[in-house]
Amino acid sequence: MPRKIQIHEKIEALRRFYRQEGRAPGYAEMLALFKYRSKNAVYGLLNKLQEHGLLRKSASGKIAFTPRLTGSVRLLGAVQAGFPSPAEEELADTLTLDEFLIRRPEATYMLTVTGDSMTGAGILPGDIVLVERGVTPKPNDVVVAQVDDEWTLKYFVKDRVGVRLDPANPKYRFIRPKRSLTIGGIVRAVIRKYG
Repeated sequence: MPRKIQIHEKIEALRRFYRQEGRAPGYAEMLALFKYRSKNAVYGLLNKLQEHGLLRKSASGKIAFTPRLTGSVRLLGAVQAGFPSPAEEELADTLTLDEFLIRRPEATYMLTVTGDSMTGAGILPGDIVLVERGVTPKPNDVVVAQVDDEWTLKYFVKDRVGVRLDPANPKYRFIRPKRSLTIGGIVRAVIRKYG
C-alpha cells in the first residue's frame, strides 16, 4: 500500500528551503530533504504540488515555485467590523497578495503616493497604489494621469465640457487639460502599512 504524502509538512519544508537558499531545491536535494529513497517519490510529490498550483515545471523539467508557495499568507476566515461576534480561527485558504490584488500582472505597476489631494478617497501620502494600465477609465475611477506634462492622481470625470480630474480634498481645485491628457492607468488597490 503506497504511503500517504503529508503535503502540508512538505510545503513547509520547501518554504524553509526557499527562505534559506532563495531558490527551489533540485531533485537530489529533495531526496535528502524528504528522506526519500527514489526520484520517483520526488516526481510524485512535484506532480501533486503542480496540481495544487504551488509550482510550475518547464519543458526541460526545471521547477519554479509559484508565489502561492513562496509568499502566501494564511486566510483564517472573517472578522466582524461592527459589533463583536464569536470568531474561530479556521484555515480558509492560503493566498498571496498578488493573487488577491492583481488581475493582470503584466499590466500592473506600483507607485508611492506623495501629496494629500486624495485623502478624501482614503489615499494618503506614503501609501502604495497598484495601477492597471491599458484599461479605459469609467467616471469616478481613480486614475494616474499625465496632464499637460505633469503626472497626478485624481478622480476621472466627464462633464459637458469634456474631461476633468477631481481631487478628493477640498483644498484643491479640479484640473482640466489645456494641451494634453494621457491616462497612465486606473488605481485598483491601495496598500498601507501601519506601525
